[in-house]
Amino acid sequence: MANLNKVLLIGNLTRDPELKFLPSQMALCEFGLAVNRTWTGQDGQRKEEATFIDCTAFSKTAETISKYMKKGSSIFIEGRLKYEQWESKDGGKRSKLSVVVETFQFTGPRPQGQGSEGGEGGYSAPAPASRPPARTAGRPGGYQQRPAAQPQDQSMADPPAPDDMGPPSAGEEPPF
Repeated sequence: MANLNKVLLIGNLTRDPELKFLPSQMALCEFGLAVNRTWTGQDGQRKEEATFIDCTAFSKTAETISKYMKKGSSIFIEGRLKYEQWESKDGGKRSKLSVVVETFQFTGPRPQGQGSEGGEGGYSAPAPASRPPARTAGRPGGYQQRPAAQPQDQSMADPPAPDDMGPPSAGEEPPF
């Protein structure tokens, strides 16, 4: 049976990101994320709940988030769940489920004094971007894995390349 550990969240930071460095000099950024849910109950009343999630980012992703984000900033993250267990000082067993950030996009307004002219809209600072695999004929399912992306300055999201768009051509089966 196949396994999948993928999380997609859009929310607001609950505290300023905290940038640290591991002994290997790899950057690590920890922050809290609040994700809100609104619905109408059976009684017709509007209800709200917030879920608070601890997040961790590494390397260039960590440095970019700590540089451009602050408490209250809106962000879209894609990552994976991580379960941690430890023993507290009083001897009790503790555990926590958190999210390890793999890619992200800024979703809120542009911070004051940052970047070029303009006001509202998605903020486009250097950030890793996730792209779907390239379509190629001749591969099972019509897809092949893209090589690992080299660090580069990218905006919020690159427009899809022409080979990433459209339905499969005749004789090619869909990937599902």
